[in-house]
Amino acid sequence: MSMVAEKIRNPFHVAQRQFDIAAEALRLDQGLRLKLRVPRRALIVSVPFERDDGSWMVVQGYRVQHDVSRGPAKGGIRYHPQVTLDEVKALAMWMTWKCAVVNLPYGGAKGGIEVDPKALSLHELEKMTRRYTNEIAIIIGPEKDIPAPDVYTDAQVMAWIMDTFTMRQGFASPGVVTGKPLSIGGSLGRREATARGCTYTIEEACKHMGKPLAGMTVAIQGYGNAGSIAHDLLHERGAKVVAVSDSRGGAHSTHGLDPKEVQAHKKDSGSVVGTPGTDRIGNRELLELKVDILVPAALENQITEDNAPRIKPRILAEAANGPTTPEADLILHENGVFLIPDILANAGGVTVSYFEWVQDLANYFWTEDEVNQKLETVMRRSFRDVMAIAEKHRVNNRTAAYMLGIGRVAEATRVRGIYG
Repeated sequence: MSMVAEKIRNPFHVAQRQFDIAAEALRLDQGLRLKLRVPRRALIVSVPFERDDGSWMVVQGYRVQHDVSRGPAKGGIRYHPQVTLDEVKALAMWMTWKCAVVNLPYGGAKGGIEVDPKALSLHELEKMTRRYTNEIAIIIGPEKDIPAPDVYTDAQVMAWIMDTFTMRQGFASPGVVTGKPLSIGGSLGRREATARGCTYTIEEACKHMGKPLAGMTVAIQGYGNAGSIAHDLLHERGAKVVAVSDSRGGAHSTHGLDPKEVQAHKKDSGSVVGTPGTDRIGNRELLELKVDILVPAALENQITEDNAPRIKPRILAEAANGPTTPEADLILHENGVFLIPDILANAGGVTVSYFEWVQDLANYFWTEDEVNQKLETVMRRSFRDVMAIAEKHRVNNRTAAYMLGIGRVAEATRVRGIYG
């Protein structure tokens, strides 16, 4: 890969280029551009812990806060062997715009540990999580920075973080994280929120295009929380999911895949590959299938200038963060692909995280129907807000979403001014 291509694929450089495009369209003041294109704070920590065999392991952890002009920082924590500081910086920046697009009173943050969690026992994961929490505790808290689950982290990891933080504080602090188990202040509807929010935006895109969702063919790359639940929800609405994949590969059937069968096979075997009645398909191959709706729900930089010319769904709904590079955006737009950008499509997760935080602070909890109803209101309104900017300024949907989010953050920054 050339040095130029290497730079383009760096997630933080991608995030900055997306910011620059929208800042130019907004004619943003130069001082605001300088402030908003870099993170406010980046913490790098060593995380030592004892393994089950008595040996020690030390891994690198990060917590980045991009912006807090609209409220406390908010963002997930991922455990992955390829986590880098630049990836976490990019994800924190995307969180800032995402929270602003759906008009939540949050700034953006992200965390990560450079580790393969599959190589650790549950006991080792707990020890590592608690040590990492202790190291980042100086900058997190219900009023400062609220972590959440992300790649290879879950409600149990959030429970360990909450407990560790609580022990340091000396009193219960459920609002320090979201995505917790219900028994300690989690919210109903949180597990399904990312996929549900994405589904609402897909329904809105279908309405916008004058096409019914029922009968449309779908491919989903990534079969974790977002991808598998999106399969359920789209199947319920009459769409035909013909291909799904996870890190080991994919399963394809022109007859459509029943989500219960795929999920049962993945639970038994650890992968969707080999689901009875399906053909094996690669992750890259799945992206290029001739389908109506493509849902990338895996990692960043999956759709690049190299494969974008062959990716031609009617609707591309980014359930993952940063799956498409700026060069690929131009190609997709020219080919008439209707993009629902990540900072809109997957904002359901952070929206219900916000609802969870509000419930924790008030010690008053809502029914699942109330949560879903409020989520639907936010997602459909935000979709219309983005479309209005796209049509008014004649820009693509990604730039429109960025203009909406960046515009709101820039206004808050301008009004507050610079302290000191």
